[in-house]
Amino acid sequence: MHKLILIGGGGHCRACIDVIEATGKYEILGILDREELIDTEIIGYKIIGTDADIIKYIDQGYQFLITVGQIKSVEVREKIFNILILNEANLATIISPRAYVSKHAQIGFGTIIMHNAIVNANANVGDNCIINTGCNIEHDARIGNQTHISTSAIINGDVVIGNRVFIGSNSTVSSQVKLAGDIIVGAGSVVVKDICESGTYVGNPVQKLNV
Repeated sequence: MHKLILIGGGGHCRACIDVIEATGKYEILGILDREELIDTEIIGYKIIGTDADIIKYIDQGYQFLITVGQIKSVEVREKIFNILILNEANLATIISPRAYVSKHAQIGFGTIIMHNAIVNANANVGDNCIINTGCNIEHDARIGNQTHISTSAIINGDVVIGNRVFIGSNSTVSSQVKLAGDIIVGAGSVVVKDICESGTYVGNPVQKLNV
């Protein structure tokens, strides 16, 4: 059993715990979060410290998973990830036993593949990504670092998605489409053409929101 520290409580943490437990490969020591939450519990696991304790647990040889959610902003996840990488932490890559990940796919450090997700042949998923429940990453797709593909989203073949992107629930990205970095695609949207400019996009087909 690999010894594991989670960083960040909340709803996404609960979902991650369920996936981690299902693998049967990890012993969760506890969760790092805000100081005022120390000694409280998230579905049976204690909050045992704050981000200030990261170095201590690196020195003790623990693995880490960032369990902060990512919707509007990746800033917190990316900041924690950079601290872990700078200090040569061992980041876990978690794959649900209920997911299908092709043996010909590549999955980056610190990424979680959640229940019923599909990652098909020759797909490449970057570091510190969330591949959420029931989504589909098709053949030859490229998913950048710090990117969240949300529940039941469909990323079709040969799609290229940049870093720090959020694809909302039940959205579809058509084959061979390219998305730049720092893009949010709203839930239920359909992307049929390349998006080269960062921003928030919604609709069928998507249009950029002026926010």
